[in-house]
Amino acid sequence: MTGVEHEVRDQVSYLTLNRPETLNALTPALRDRLVDHLTEASADPSVRAVVLTGTGRGFCAGADLRSGADSPSPRIPGDVARTLRTGAQRLIAAVLDCEKPVIAAVNGTAAGLGAHLALACDLVLAAESARFIEVFVRRGLVPDAGGAYLLPRLTGLQRAKELMFFGDALSAPEAERLGLVNRVLPEGELAKTARGWATRLATGPTRALALTKHLLNASLDSDRPAAFAAEAWAQEINLTTQDAGEGLRAFAQRRGPEFLGR
Repeated sequence: MTGVEHEVRDQVSYLTLNRPETLNALTPALRDRLVDHLTEASADPSVRAVVLTGTGRGFCAGADLRSGADSPSPRIPGDVARTLRTGAQRLIAAVLDCEKPVIAAVNGTAAGLGAHLALACDLVLAAESARFIEVFVRRGLVPDAGGAYLLPRLTGLQRAKELMFFGDALSAPEAERLGLVNRVLPEGELAKTARGWATRLATGPTRALALTKHLLNASLDSDRPAAFAAEAWAQEINLTTQDAGEGLRAFAQRRGPEFLGR
C-alpha cells in the first residue's frame, strides 16, 4: 500500500487515503504527500476539482501517534510549534489555499486532524456511518490542525466549545444539522455523488471559482471595507479570463456556456 492513491480523471484529482488498518491515520510522510498533491492540483490547469476520501471504515483517524515520528525525544523549546507549522497546519492550509474546489467524501470516522482535514474542504459529503470526533481532549491535548480556527466559524462558538470540551462522537446527521456537512448519503451513493459534484465543478469557470473561494474564506476575517475592496479586485481580475468572456457571450446568445477553466 502506498498510503495515498492518486488519480486524475475527467479533470478531477482523486486523492484516496489507503491505510485502512489504521483508519487512514496520517504519518508525516503521508501528510507531506497530500500537501504535494494538493499543491500540484492547485497549479495544474488540467485539474479543475479535487476529491479527498478514504478506504475502509475510516476517512482519517488523525495523526498516527503510534508511529512516534512526530514526537522527537528529547524535545527542545520550539520543536512542537515548528512541527505543527510545517506539518498539520501546512496540510490544512494546502486545502484552504488550493485554487481548485476540494470535496471531502467522508466515508467513515474523521477524528482529530482527520476531522479538521474534512472541515477545511470546500464541500463535505458524508456517508451515513461517518462520525466526526474532536478527540484531543480524550488524550489530554489541545486541538491542532487549525481546529480552533475552523470549528467556531462553522458551528458558532458555544457549539465548538461543547464539541472540543467533551470530545463526543458526532454522527453524520448531527454534523449536517450543525452545518459541518453539506449532504448525508447512503454508503453506496457517496462516491457517485462526489464524482457528480466534482464533474460539475470541473466543467465550471475554474478561475471564477478560485476567486469566489478566496473571497468567502477571507470574508470571515475581514471588515466590510476590506471585503468590498477584495470583491472589486476579484471582479477586475476575473473579467480578464476567457471563461468570463464566454459566459457573457453565451448569455447574450441565449446558449449554455462552455467553460475551459481559463
